[in-house]
Amino acid sequence: MSPLDDNQAAARTASGNGIRHDLKLVAEMVEPGSRVLDVGCGDGALLAYLSRRKGVDGRGIELSMDGVHQCVAQGLSVIQGDAEADLKDYPAGAFDYVILSQTLQAMREPRTVLETMTRIGRRAIVSVPNFGYWRIRLQLLLSGRMPVTETLGYQWWETPNIHFCTIKDFVVLTEDMGIRIERCMIVDRKGRVTGHAHSGLANLLGEQGVFLLRRD
Repeated sequence: MSPLDDNQAAARTASGNGIRHDLKLVAEMVEPGSRVLDVGCGDGALLAYLSRRKGVDGRGIELSMDGVHQCVAQGLSVIQGDAEADLKDYPAGAFDYVILSQTLQAMREPRTVLETMTRIGRRAIVSVPNFGYWRIRLQLLLSGRMPVTETLGYQWWETPNIHFCTIKDFVVLTEDMGIRIERCMIVDRKGRVTGHAHSGLANLLGEQGVFLLRRD
């Protein structure tokens, strides 16, 4: 399940569409009729949206049994599993898109997860909260405490997020791994696209980034 909790997800739901703004942006990157694996699919909101709007052949893997039950109740093909342990069992090129939304920072080995995603999928779509966002910097500067925001909504002692990164950090990692960013959308706190990853102000003004990736 994504580290975005229920209250935060509700607050960021796109009006009338039943999914968060960032998930709508993810969905825009998926071609109709594609084979899709949603990693950490939660309650299945994105999978259901893609099946309904894009006619995808969707699969999901979710750690929480509650999330699996919600997905299955909607007729979605979702299994219970730990992505870090189970993704390696999929063959190369098994999917057109492998999606990981707002969860990379909660993985024990994010680099390994990215490597596996770009092996088993022709493309990967990853969204990450930006720890370099100006409101986070300001909170830390003025309060001297770990920031709490809508996208990072946990106190330090309870958070599942163990590898915070900035947009710039993520871009550098993809370059180091030989992964090409085919498309990127930098999103502000109202869900508006404000620029691209290589923009000078992206690391400051973007609350999160949504990336379409492909290994060179």
